[in-house]
Amino acid sequence: MKSLRIPMSAALLVACASTAGAQQPPPAAPAPAAAQAPLTPEQQAQVERQNAEMSAAAQQVLQMIDADRAGEVWDGASQTMKTAVDRDTFIRQLATDRSQLGAPTRRDAPAVSRSQFQAGESVPAGIYINVAFPTTFAAQPQPIRELVSFRLDEDRTWRVSGYSVR
Repeated sequence: MKSLRIPMSAALLVACASTAGAQQPPPAAPAPAAAQAPLTPEQQAQVERQNAEMSAAAQQVLQMIDADRAGEVWDGASQTMKTAVDRDTFIRQLATDRSQLGAPTRRDAPAVSRSQFQAGESVPAGIYINVAFPTTFAAQPQPIRELVSFRLDEDRTWRVSGYSVR
């Protein structure tokens, strides 16, 4: 699986983390001044481009999973994912989840969100982009969230860092 290169600086990504992909700012938690500043039109255009690129990358991941190519997803994943779950477990868990749900019958427009974690939190430190699709499966008539997560690795390449369906 091909990795994505970041189209904007990490500093801009962090500045956009609390505003991009959200309708309202986060509740009254203190935030750095950069996160509170409105985005310039150029920054907003960069965020929109990145949202489209990451949504397309997430769609590629889902197509691979749909085609029973989860091993290839794991092969191209971030080292953080590979450390958290070995290849065989990842493949087995996906097969179990998908066998209970059946084939996807519809995926609606994704929602993109960004987050940054520090060392010592429940997720390995880093900058992440999550792409969530409301997906309907053959055995599940109501849409459920299908989530593909990406991490900006140390070489400034976005790689898959997780997949879940709930």
